Amino acid sequence: MKDTKLRSVAGPAMTRRSLLAMLGGMAGMATIAGLGLTGCSDEGGASAGADAVDYNAMSLEDLIAQAKEEGEVNSVGMPDTWANWVQTWEDLNTEYGLKHADQDMSSAEEIAMFKEEGTDGTKDIGDVGQQWGPTAEEEGVTLKYKTSYWDEIPDWAKDDDGDWVVGYYGTMSIITNDDEIPEAPTTLEELLDGDYKVSVGDITAAASAQHAVLAIAYALGGSLDDMQPAYDFIQKLAEDDRLDVGDVSIARLENGEVVCGLNWDYNSLNYRAQIVEANPNAKFTVNIPQDGSVQSGYATIINANAPHPAAACLAREYILSDEGQINLARGYATPIRESVELPDDVKAMRLPDEQYGDQVQSIDYDKWTDVTNELITWYQENIIPILG
Repeated sequence: MKDTKLRSVAGPAMTRRSLLAMLGGMAGMATIAGLGLTGCSDEGGASAGADAVDYNAMSLEDLIAQAKEEGEVNSVGMPDTWANWVQTWEDLNTEYGLKHADQDMSSAEEIAMFKEEGTDGTKDIGDVGQQWGPTAEEEGVTLKYKTSYWDEIPDWAKDDDGDWVVGYYGTMSIITNDDEIPEAPTTLEELLDGDYKVSVGDITAAASAQHAVLAIAYALGGSLDDMQPAYDFIQKLAEDDRLDVGDVSIARLENGEVVCGLNWDYNSLNYRAQIVEANPNAKFTVNIPQDGSVQSGYATIINANAPHPAAACLAREYILSDEGQINLARGYATPIRESVELPDDVKAMRLPDEQYGDQVQSIDYDKWTDVTNELITWYQENIIPILG
Protein backbone atom coordinates (compact mmCIF):
# COMPACT_ATOMS: atom_id res chain seq x y z
CA MET A 1 0.00 0.00 0.00
CA LYS A 2 2.81 2.30 -0.82
CA ASP A 3 1.62 5.92 -0.85
CA THR A 4 -0.96 5.16 -3.49
CA LYS A 5 1.73 3.88 -5.78
CA LEU A 6 1.24 2.02 -9.03
CA ARG A 7 -0.76 -0.76 -7.47
CA SER A 8 -4.39 -0.27 -6.79
CA VAL A 9 -3.31 1.67 -3.96
CA ALA A 10 -4.45 3.58 -1.13
CA GLY A 11 -2.46 4.20 1.96
CA PRO A 12 -1.92 7.10 4.26
CA ALA A 13 0.67 9.56 3.10
CA MET A 14 2.81 10.41 6.09
CA THR A 15 4.86 13.53 6.60
CA ARG A 16 8.32 13.43 8.17
CA ARG A 17 6.72 14.65 11.40
CA SER A 18 4.34 11.68 11.55
CA LEU A 19 7.14 9.26 10.70
CA LEU A 20 9.18 10.52 13.62
CA ALA A 21 6.12 10.14 15.82
CA MET A 22 5.77 6.55 14.60
CA LEU A 23 9.41 5.84 15.32
CA GLY A 24 9.19 7.48 18.72
CA GLY A 25 6.25 5.28 19.66
CA MET A 26 7.78 1.97 18.66
CA ALA A 27 8.77 -0.49 21.33
CA GLY A 28 12.50 -0.77 21.71
CA MET A 29 13.36 2.47 19.98
CA ALA A 30 15.51 3.69 22.84
CA THR A 31 17.63 0.55 22.67
CA ILE A 32 17.93 0.78 18.90
CA ALA A 33 18.89 4.44 19.05
CA GLY A 34 21.64 3.51 21.45
CA LEU A 35 23.15 1.22 18.82
CA GLY A 36 23.52 4.12 16.42
CA LEU A 37 21.77 2.37 13.52
CA THR A 38 24.25 3.60 10.97
CA GLY A 39 25.78 0.28 10.02
CA CYS A 40 29.05 1.11 11.77
CA SER A 41 28.75 -1.19 14.76
CA ASP A 42 31.65 -3.51 15.60
CA GLU A 43 29.29 -5.96 17.25
CA GLY A 44 28.72 -8.10 14.16
CA GLY A 45 25.43 -8.73 12.42
CA ALA A 46 24.48 -7.69 8.91
CA SER A 47 25.42 -4.10 9.61
CA ALA A 48 29.07 -4.79 10.23
CA GLY A 49 29.28 -7.13 7.22
CA ALA A 50 27.61 -4.68 4.85
CA ASP A 51 29.39 -1.57 6.04
CA ALA A 52 32.82 -3.23 6.02
CA VAL A 53 32.58 -3.51 2.23
CA ASP A 54 32.65 -0.58 -0.20
CA TYR A 55 30.29 -1.91 -2.84
CA ASN A 56 30.98 1.07 -5.08
CA ALA A 57 34.62 -0.01 -5.27
CA MET A 58 33.76 -3.64 -5.99
CA SER A 59 33.86 -4.86 -9.58
CA LEU A 60 30.57 -5.97 -11.09
CA GLU A 61 31.97 -9.49 -11.44
CA ASP A 62 32.80 -9.66 -7.73
CA LEU A 63 29.43 -8.16 -6.82
CA ILE A 64 27.66 -10.83 -8.86
CA ALA A 65 29.75 -13.57 -7.30
CA GLN A 66 28.92 -12.42 -3.75
CA ALA A 67 25.24 -11.97 -4.63
CA LYS A 68 25.09 -15.53 -5.97
CA GLU A 69 26.58 -16.78 -2.72
CA GLU A 70 23.92 -14.89 -0.75
CA GLY A 71 21.29 -16.48 -2.99
CA GLU A 72 18.31 -14.30 -2.21
CA VAL A 73 17.01 -10.75 -1.98
CA ASN A 74 14.12 -9.67 0.26
CA SER A 75 12.30 -6.45 -0.52
CA VAL A 76 9.68 -4.18 1.00
CA GLY A 77 7.15 -2.22 -1.02
CA MET A 78 8.13 -3.95 -4.29
CA PRO A 79 5.38 -6.53 -4.90
CA ASP A 80 4.93 -8.37 -8.19
CA THR A 81 1.91 -6.29 -9.20
CA TRP A 82 3.59 -2.90 -8.78
CA ALA A 83 5.55 -1.41 -11.72
CA ASN A 84 5.97 -4.90 -13.21
CA TRP A 85 8.45 -5.80 -10.47
CA VAL A 86 7.54 -9.42 -11.08
CA GLN A 87 9.59 -9.45 -14.30
CA THR A 88 12.64 -8.01 -12.58
CA TRP A 89 12.48 -10.56 -9.77
CA GLU A 90 12.08 -13.37 -12.30
CA ASP A 91 15.06 -12.06 -14.30
CA LEU A 92 17.24 -11.87 -11.19
CA ASN A 93 16.32 -15.43 -10.37
CA THR A 94 16.98 -16.67 -13.89
CA GLU A 95 20.24 -14.76 -14.38
CA TYR A 96 21.77 -14.99 -10.90
CA GLY A 97 19.77 -17.56 -8.96
CA LEU A 98 18.38 -15.00 -6.50
CA LYS A 99 15.21 -16.07 -4.72
CA HIS A 100 12.85 -13.26 -3.81
CA ALA A 101 10.18 -12.39 -1.27
CA ASP A 102 8.41 -9.07 -0.69
CA GLN A 103 6.46 -7.50 2.15
CA ASP A 104 4.26 -4.71 0.85
CA MET A 105 4.12 -1.50 2.87
CA SER A 106 4.21 2.28 2.59
CA SER A 107 7.38 4.36 2.28
CA ALA A 108 7.19 5.51 5.90
CA GLU A 109 6.67 1.95 7.11
CA GLU A 110 9.70 0.75 5.13
CA ILE A 111 11.98 3.29 6.77
CA ALA A 112 10.49 2.56 10.18
CA MET A 113 11.10 -1.18 9.72
CA PHE A 114 14.71 -0.70 8.66
CA LYS A 115 15.30 1.46 11.73
CA GLU A 116 13.37 -0.67 14.20
CA GLU A 117 15.12 -3.90 13.20
CA GLY A 118 18.56 -2.29 13.42
CA THR A 119 21.45 -4.75 13.18
CA ASP A 120 18.95 -7.61 13.05
CA GLY A 121 17.72 -6.49 9.64
CA THR A 122 15.56 -8.95 7.72
CA LYS A 123 15.01 -6.94 4.53
CA ASP A 124 17.47 -5.89 1.86
CA ILE A 125 15.92 -3.26 -0.39
CA GLY A 126 12.88 -1.01 -0.55
CA ASP A 127 11.16 1.34 -2.97
CA VAL A 128 10.06 4.70 -1.54
CA GLY A 129 8.48 7.87 -2.84
CA GLN A 130 11.12 10.34 -4.00
CA GLN A 131 10.51 12.65 -1.05
CA TRP A 132 11.32 9.82 1.35
CA GLY A 133 14.82 9.13 0.03
CA PRO A 134 16.44 11.97 2.00
CA THR A 135 14.47 10.95 5.09
CA ALA A 136 15.83 7.41 4.88
CA GLU A 137 19.34 8.79 4.56
CA GLU A 138 18.85 11.14 7.52
CA GLU A 139 17.52 8.27 9.62
CA GLY A 140 20.75 6.37 8.99
CA VAL A 141 19.16 3.29 7.44
CA THR A 142 20.73 3.32 3.97
CA LEU A 143 23.71 1.58 2.38
CA LYS A 144 25.47 3.60 -0.32
CA TYR A 145 25.60 2.16 -3.83
CA LYS A 146 25.67 4.24 -7.01
CA THR A 147 25.63 1.51 -9.72
CA SER A 148 27.50 1.68 -13.02
CA TYR A 149 24.72 3.89 -14.46
CA TRP A 150 25.33 6.75 -12.03
CA ASP A 151 26.30 9.40 -14.60
CA GLU A 152 23.05 8.85 -16.51
CA ILE A 153 20.86 9.56 -13.48
CA PRO A 154 19.71 13.22 -13.33
CA ASP A 155 20.91 15.16 -10.31
CA TRP A 156 17.35 15.61 -9.03
CA ALA A 157 16.90 11.83 -8.99
CA LYS A 158 19.77 10.81 -6.69
CA ASP A 159 21.71 11.90 -3.65
CA ASP A 160 25.44 12.54 -3.81
CA ASP A 161 26.59 9.22 -2.38
CA GLY A 162 24.06 6.67 -3.59
CA ASP A 163 21.95 6.44 -0.44
CA TRP A 164 18.88 6.63 -2.67
CA VAL A 165 18.38 6.56 -6.44
CA VAL A 166 15.17 7.17 -8.40
CA GLY A 167 14.53 4.35 -10.86
CA TYR A 168 11.28 5.52 -12.45
CA TYR A 169 8.68 8.26 -12.21
CA GLY A 170 5.15 9.19 -13.13
CA THR A 171 3.24 12.26 -14.28
CA MET A 172 -0.18 13.40 -13.08
CA SER A 173 -2.85 12.60 -15.67
CA ILE A 174 -6.58 12.85 -16.35
CA ILE A 175 -8.51 9.65 -17.05
CA THR A 176 -12.06 9.92 -18.38
CA ASN A 177 -14.84 7.53 -19.33
CA ASP A 178 -15.57 8.18 -23.02
CA ASP A 179 -19.18 7.01 -22.73
CA GLU A 180 -19.86 9.66 -20.09
CA ILE A 181 -17.51 12.39 -21.38
CA PRO A 182 -17.25 12.10 -25.19
CA GLU A 183 -14.85 15.06 -25.47
CA ALA A 184 -12.06 14.17 -23.10
CA PRO A 185 -10.55 17.20 -21.36
CA THR A 186 -6.94 17.96 -22.18
CA THR A 187 -6.47 20.63 -19.51
CA LEU A 188 -7.29 20.83 -15.83
CA GLU A 189 -9.02 24.16 -16.30
CA GLU A 190 -11.58 22.44 -18.57
CA LEU A 191 -12.73 20.34 -15.62
CA LEU A 192 -14.35 23.41 -14.08
CA ASP A 193 -16.71 23.69 -17.07
CA GLY A 194 -18.06 20.15 -16.86
CA ASP A 195 -21.17 18.81 -15.12
CA TYR A 196 -19.58 15.55 -13.98
CA LYS A 197 -17.85 14.72 -10.73
CA VAL A 198 -14.08 14.97 -10.59
CA SER A 199 -12.35 12.29 -8.53
CA VAL A 200 -9.21 13.47 -6.79
CA GLY A 201 -8.88 11.11 -3.83
CA ASP A 202 -8.49 11.72 -0.12
CA ILE A 203 -6.46 14.91 0.11
CA THR A 204 -5.88 14.39 3.83
CA ALA A 205 -4.19 11.01 3.35
CA ALA A 206 -3.32 10.01 -0.22
CA ALA A 207 -0.04 11.22 -1.74
CA SER A 208 -1.47 11.01 -5.26
CA ALA A 209 -4.36 13.29 -4.29
CA GLN A 210 -1.99 15.83 -2.77
CA HIS A 211 0.19 15.81 -5.89
CA ALA A 212 -2.97 16.25 -7.99
CA VAL A 213 -3.75 19.45 -6.10
CA LEU A 214 -0.23 20.70 -6.80
CA ALA A 215 -0.72 19.94 -10.49
CA ILE A 216 -3.91 22.01 -10.40
CA ALA A 217 -2.00 24.89 -8.82
CA TYR A 218 0.57 24.90 -11.64
CA ALA A 219 -2.15 24.57 -14.30
CA LEU A 220 -3.97 27.65 -13.01
CA GLY A 221 -0.94 29.88 -12.56
CA GLY A 222 0.04 28.95 -9.02
CA SER A 223 3.07 27.16 -7.61
CA LEU A 224 4.47 25.55 -4.48
CA ASP A 225 4.62 29.06 -3.06
CA ASP A 226 1.08 29.92 -4.18
CA MET A 227 -1.47 27.14 -3.80
CA GLN A 228 -4.46 29.51 -3.77
CA PRO A 229 -5.52 28.78 -7.39
CA ALA A 230 -5.77 25.10 -6.51
CA TYR A 231 -7.66 25.87 -3.30
CA ASP A 232 -10.19 27.92 -5.28
CA PHE A 233 -10.53 25.08 -7.81
CA ILE A 234 -11.17 22.44 -5.14
CA GLN A 235 -13.58 24.68 -3.25
CA LYS A 236 -15.63 25.39 -6.39
CA LEU A 237 -15.94 21.69 -7.16
CA ALA A 238 -17.00 21.03 -3.57
CA GLU A 239 -19.58 23.82 -3.56
CA ASP A 240 -21.00 22.54 -6.85
CA ASP A 241 -21.20 18.98 -5.45
CA ARG A 242 -18.71 17.83 -8.07
CA LEU A 243 -15.80 16.79 -5.84
CA ASP A 244 -15.35 13.06 -5.32
CA VAL A 245 -12.82 12.22 -2.61
CA GLY A 246 -12.80 8.45 -3.13
CA ASP A 247 -9.85 6.60 -4.62
CA VAL A 248 -9.40 6.69 -8.39
CA SER A 249 -9.20 2.90 -8.43
CA ILE A 250 -9.66 0.32 -11.15
CA ALA A 251 -12.79 -1.02 -9.45
CA ARG A 252 -14.47 2.40 -9.27
CA LEU A 253 -13.56 3.21 -12.87
CA GLU A 254 -14.85 -0.15 -14.04
CA ASN A 255 -18.23 0.12 -12.32
CA GLY A 256 -18.80 3.74 -13.36
CA GLU A 257 -18.35 5.39 -9.97
CA VAL A 258 -15.50 7.44 -11.43
CA VAL A 259 -16.00 9.11 -14.81
CA CYS A 260 -13.19 11.64 -14.49
CA GLY A 261 -10.21 11.17 -12.20
CA LEU A 262 -6.75 12.55 -11.53
CA ASN A 263 -4.04 9.96 -11.03
CA TRP A 264 -0.48 9.13 -12.02
CA ASP A 265 -0.15 8.19 -15.68
CA TYR A 266 1.14 4.73 -14.83
CA ASN A 267 -1.99 4.05 -12.80
CA SER A 268 -4.34 5.52 -15.40
CA LEU A 269 -2.79 3.60 -18.28
CA ASN A 270 -2.58 0.38 -16.32
CA TYR A 271 -6.19 0.61 -15.15
CA ARG A 272 -7.41 1.38 -18.67
CA ALA A 273 -5.54 -1.60 -20.10
CA GLN A 274 -6.94 -3.98 -17.48
CA ILE A 275 -10.50 -2.73 -17.88
CA VAL A 276 -10.41 -2.95 -21.69
CA GLU A 277 -8.90 -6.43 -21.53
CA ALA A 278 -11.86 -7.57 -19.44
CA ASN A 279 -14.40 -5.56 -21.43
CA PRO A 280 -13.33 -4.66 -25.00
CA ASN A 281 -16.30 -2.31 -25.32
CA ALA A 282 -15.05 -0.07 -22.51
CA LYS A 283 -13.45 3.19 -23.64
CA PHE A 284 -11.28 5.45 -21.52
CA THR A 285 -9.04 8.35 -22.51
CA VAL A 286 -5.87 9.28 -20.65
CA ASN A 287 -4.28 12.71 -21.12
CA ILE A 288 -1.46 14.62 -19.48
CA PRO A 289 -3.03 18.04 -18.75
CA GLN A 290 -1.52 20.54 -21.14
CA ASP A 291 -1.91 23.55 -18.87
CA GLY A 292 0.17 22.08 -16.05
CA SER A 293 1.16 18.86 -14.34
CA VAL A 294 3.77 17.43 -11.97
CA GLN A 295 6.11 14.44 -12.02
CA SER A 296 7.38 12.44 -9.10
CA GLY A 297 9.66 9.44 -8.82
CA TYR A 298 10.28 6.39 -6.68
CA ALA A 299 13.71 5.56 -5.30
CA THR A 300 15.36 2.37 -4.15
CA ILE A 301 16.90 2.37 -0.69
CA ILE A 302 19.24 -0.43 0.36
CA ASN A 303 19.09 -1.39 4.02
CA ALA A 304 22.29 -0.48 5.89
CA ASN A 305 21.72 -3.73 7.78
CA ALA A 306 20.77 -5.84 4.77
CA PRO A 307 21.24 -9.57 5.35
CA HIS A 308 22.06 -9.89 1.63
CA PRO A 309 23.79 -6.59 0.78
CA ALA A 310 25.46 -7.68 -2.47
CA ALA A 311 22.18 -9.09 -3.75
CA ALA A 312 20.48 -5.78 -2.90
CA CYS A 313 23.16 -3.81 -4.75
CA LEU A 314 22.87 -6.16 -7.72
CA ALA A 315 19.09 -5.68 -7.70
CA ARG A 316 19.56 -1.89 -7.91
CA GLU A 317 22.13 -2.41 -10.68
CA TYR A 318 19.63 -4.49 -12.63
CA ILE A 319 16.74 -2.07 -12.02
CA LEU A 320 18.79 0.68 -13.68
CA SER A 321 20.00 -1.54 -16.55
CA ASP A 322 18.31 -1.42 -19.94
CA GLU A 323 16.44 -4.63 -19.15
CA GLY A 324 15.29 -3.41 -15.76
CA GLN A 325 14.19 -0.04 -17.11
CA ILE A 326 12.19 -1.74 -19.87
CA ASN A 327 10.54 -3.93 -17.23
CA LEU A 328 9.41 -0.80 -15.40
CA ALA A 329 8.14 0.71 -18.66
CA ARG A 330 6.04 -2.42 -19.20
CA GLY A 331 4.48 -1.51 -15.87
CA TYR A 332 3.59 1.90 -17.40
CA ALA A 333 6.20 3.81 -15.39
CA THR A 334 8.67 6.20 -17.06
CA PRO A 335 12.27 4.94 -16.83
CA ILE A 336 14.75 7.36 -15.27
CA ARG A 337 17.40 6.67 -17.93
CA GLU A 338 16.51 8.56 -21.10
CA SER A 339 19.05 6.63 -23.16
CA VAL A 340 17.10 3.37 -22.87
CA GLU A 341 15.50 2.42 -26.19
CA LEU A 342 12.05 0.99 -25.54
CA PRO A 343 10.77 -1.84 -27.77
CA ASP A 344 7.97 -0.91 -30.15
CA ASP A 345 5.37 -2.89 -28.21
CA VAL A 346 6.26 -0.98 -25.05
CA LYS A 347 6.14 2.37 -26.84
CA ALA A 348 2.65 1.48 -28.05
CA MET A 349 1.49 1.12 -24.44
CA ARG A 350 2.47 4.68 -23.57
CA LEU A 351 1.16 8.16 -24.25
CA PRO A 352 2.80 10.13 -27.09
CA ASP A 353 5.98 11.91 -26.06
CA GLU A 354 4.53 15.26 -27.10
CA GLN A 355 2.09 15.13 -24.19
CA TYR A 356 5.04 15.49 -21.81
CA GLY A 357 6.20 19.04 -22.39
CA ASP A 358 7.43 22.00 -20.41
CA GLN A 359 4.12 22.13 -18.55
CA VAL A 360 5.24 19.13 -16.49
CA GLN A 361 6.99 20.38 -13.37
CA SER A 362 9.41 18.62 -11.05
CA ILE A 363 8.90 19.18 -7.32
CA ASP A 364 11.11 20.85 -4.74
CA TYR A 365 10.72 18.29 -1.97
CA ASP A 366 12.53 20.52 0.50
CA LYS A 367 9.34 22.59 0.44
CA TRP A 368 6.78 19.87 -0.20
CA THR A 369 6.31 18.60 3.36
CA ASP A 370 5.36 22.03 4.67
CA VAL A 371 3.10 22.66 1.67
CA THR A 372 1.38 19.32 2.24
CA ASN A 373 0.78 20.09 5.92
CA GLU A 374 -0.73 23.46 4.99
CA LEU A 375 -2.87 21.80 2.30
CA ILE A 376 -4.25 19.24 4.75
CA THR A 377 -5.06 21.91 7.32
CA TRP A 378 -6.77 24.08 4.71
CA TYR A 379 -8.78 21.13 3.40
CA GLN A 380 -9.93 20.09 6.87
CA GLU A 381 -11.01 23.62 7.74
CA ASN A 382 -12.62 24.61 4.45
CA ILE A 383 -13.68 21.58 2.39
CA ILE A 384 -14.72 18.92 4.88
CA PRO A 385 -17.47 21.22 6.28
CA ILE A 386 -18.81 21.68 2.73
CA LEU A 387 -18.80 17.96 2.05
CA GLY A 388 -20.58 17.32 5.35
